[in-house]
This record gives sequence, structure tokens and C-alpha cells, in this order.
Amino acid sequence: MKQEMVEQMVLPVTVRALEGADHEGWLPLWQAYCAFYKVTVPEAVTHTLWSRILDPQSPVKGLVAVSAGRPVGLCHYVLHPHTWSDRTLCYLEDLFTDATCRGQGVGYALIGHLRDLAQAQGWHRVYWHTETSNHTARRLYDHVAGGADPFVRYTLDLA
Repeated sequence: MKQEMVEQMVLPVTVRALEGADHEGWLPLWQAYCAFYKVTVPEAVTHTLWSRILDPQSPVKGLVAVSAGRPVGLCHYVLHPHTWSDRTLCYLEDLFTDATCRGQGVGYALIGHLRDLAQAQGWHRVYWHTETSNHTARRLYDHVAGGADPFVRYTLDLA
């Protein structure tokens, strides 16, 4: 019974790299993501993020999930070298699904697409973190990654 419910809740989506023409659909998702985390990102920073995503030389990349011609999810990730390997690491920095589409497989599709990119490009690992209280996201992450790793994050705030 539970499996049937999951199958009925899957929203058909296409996941692809963000393109310049996606800005109008991407921006409301980005703003909703920032609102979810109760942060105010200056317009100049949002502009810089978008420019980085579109710059093929930038390590910052982006994906969009589209359903029925409408962007319903985003994923931003950063590629970087690794000191313990000669292969690239992928930090999944931002993952967001439109509130009206949550629980319908959008986040799963975005992470799956990123995993497929990682395998095709020979990256060493994809990793991310989330707030401990973000139970909805953690259910997804536990499902796709098999649970959190044993590391604890520390931050030096230099602002």
C-alpha cells in the first residue's frame, strides 16, 4: 500500500543544466529557498550567483527540474579539488523544491541527476549538509545516501 502511494505522488520532471533563458523561472525558486532558511541575500549576490552558474569556467553549476514547462526545483553545486584524491569533489550547496511539489520526487530527481553527472565525470564524491531540524529534507537524504556520515560541521563566521 505504501509503495502505491509513493508511485502516485511522483511528478514527471526533466532535470537539466540551468541556462540563461531560465532566469525568470529560477529567481522565484531561489528567493523561496532563501526565505525558507530565513536569510536575506543581497540582489548583487543573487546576480553574482546567476553569473557564476552561467560561466562555463566557474566551479559553481546549477540544475533545474522542470514539470509541465514550469521550473519546480533547483540544485546548485560547487566542484572543487580534494587533498586526499586526484579526483574532483562535488558539494551540493543548495537544493530546493517548490512547496506545491514537495514529496513528489523532485528532490530525488535532482540528486539522481547530480549522481549520474558525478559518475559520468568520474568525480570522487557528492556531499552536502542540512539543518538538523529539516526533517523533510533529511528523510530524502537518508533515503538516497543511506544516512548522514559521522562528521560534524564547524564554522568560522568572518562577516
